[in-house]
Amino acid sequence: MVRLLFDFGLVILIWMVQLVVYPSFRYYKKSDLMRWHERYTKAISIIVVPLMFGQLFLVIFQIVEVFDVVTATLMGLVIAVWISTFAQFVPMHHAIAKGDLKDGLLRKLVRQNWLRTFLWSTILIIDATAVFYS
Repeated sequence: MVRLLFDFGLVILIWMVQLVVYPSFRYYKKSDLMRWHERYTKAISIIVVPLMFGQLFLVIFQIVEVFDVVTATLMGLVIAVWISTFAQFVPMHHAIAKGDLKDGLLRKLVRQNWLRTFLWSTILIIDATAVFYS
């Protein structure tokens, strides 16, 4: 049940980022975006880092305690989110921080973030289903 709280928090967060935060980046002038992005990444990290680590810790704990298909699936999805975050989004955020906004980077950020939005939403649906129907 505790993991469900972490999953829910991450889903609310990712949908806000997907529908509000990332699209808003396109409305900033480059210098303003760089200044705002520095504040945004520091502030959002205070929220997202504990949630992501908490989710990872809890799914690892559960996989050790009760290995089953649902938990293994959730573990795979959580790992996919981590890979996506560090392989795709950390480099894009570094580029934004440097002011390297070429090649439609801001549109790419929104478009590719649908993957994490889908993954975290799927994690929540699977976890909620497992909690409420077990």
